[in-house]
Amino acid sequence: MGIGDKIQNKAQEVGGKVKEAVGDATDNERLQAEGVADQAGAKAKQAGEAVKDGFKDAANKAGDAADKAQH
Repeated sequence: MGIGDKIQNKAQEVGGKVKEAVGDATDNERLQAEGVADQAGAKAKQAGEAVKDGFKDAANKAGDAADKAQH
């Protein structure tokens, strides 16, 4: 996951929190729901990217172990 993606996902999450808070403060249910949905979307993206990062890390470690075994 690139740093740009991480920043973008975090910004979406924070924006969702702001929308939810403004929706709560103004009794705007639509804005509140949008905020909750934005947060959920951002968290889902973050979770997917974390899984990909985990696989990359595991593959790198396996490659390092293979290199050491050959030498």
